[in-house]
Amino acid sequence: MTNVDRPGSGETLAELSEIAVLERIFPRLPRSSATLVGPGDDAAVLAAPDGRYVVTTDMMVHGPDFRLAWSTPNDLGWKAAATNLSDVAAMGARPTALLVAIAAPQHLPVAVLEGIADGLRECCEALAPGCGVVGGDLSASETLTLAVTAFGDLEGRRPVLRSGARFGDVLAIAGRLGDAARGLRLLFREGVSDDGVPDARRAESLRQRHPHLVSAQLRPEPPVALGAVAALAGATAMLDVSDGLALDAARIARASGVGIDLDPVALGADRELALGGGEDHGLLAAFPAEATLPEGFRAIGRVTADPGALTVGGVPNAHTGWDPYRGWDGHAG
Repeated sequence: MTNVDRPGSGETLAELSEIAVLERIFPRLPRSSATLVGPGDDAAVLAAPDGRYVVTTDMMVHGPDFRLAWSTPNDLGWKAAATNLSDVAAMGARPTALLVAIAAPQHLPVAVLEGIADGLRECCEALAPGCGVVGGDLSASETLTLAVTAFGDLEGRRPVLRSGARFGDVLAIAGRLGDAARGLRLLFREGVSDDGVPDARRAESLRQRHPHLVSAQLRPEPPVALGAVAALAGATAMLDVSDGLALDAARIARASGVGIDLDPVALGADRELALGGGEDHGLLAAFPAEATLPEGFRAIGRVTADPGALTVGGVPNAHTGWDPYRGWDGHAG
């Protein structure tokens, strides 16, 4: 038995050819409105009316990034899409296309890949209409792995970089802070067996009792459409908050050569999770002091003149958050 906890039933990948598997998956995938040549050739061809495109990639590996005992295949497809769509949005672009590569154990039921495809489609339809899957790859591995590359259209706008924040700017967030971390803490505390192994039955019970928090972790809904809105409103810097507010805010500070002071009241009652939790995939943006914040954004701090400094109410704060090689630094999960 491999490290896939929840293999399901039905035909497995080993019982079908790659062509047969793809024939089962392709009809479930969303079509991109930018597609000129889609899946079926050696590469896709996409329209790029702007003459530029935004591109990003992200990987999800069974174990460090997800557990099949907690996530349904649909959840996996949704989250794989959502995390990449959010990165495109953070550049001020509109997501247009995804490339999806999956490596899976041969004994994995084909239904799992079908569920992933459904999740990809549902996420694109909900968060980025017109964005679709234009190709990818399948491979075999003892560890289920999803790698997604996303493309976006700037539609004539300038890209919003991390390096543009200026002294006096207002720092604002679109999305919630700490909910995904609260969901993860619940899963690790109550979604495991008595010996600490992720348990599907207990996770499902948590999902029923705390749907918002568990979904915030397993099925995030980043404010993708607000990326372009922020760019049009004059955002000077922006990024996707995936590794924790403190760590990601510090990235803007370092890239821009400024400091950032966060408002402790705006962080809510659980400041630790708001600062270090991560995975909410909200959009953190700086706006000129005189700008009107777009609907969906709320002020949580200001840009200061102290290069690289991160403070909360004027008090220096550690750059806590997620590091793939160190885990949660300062997280209470």
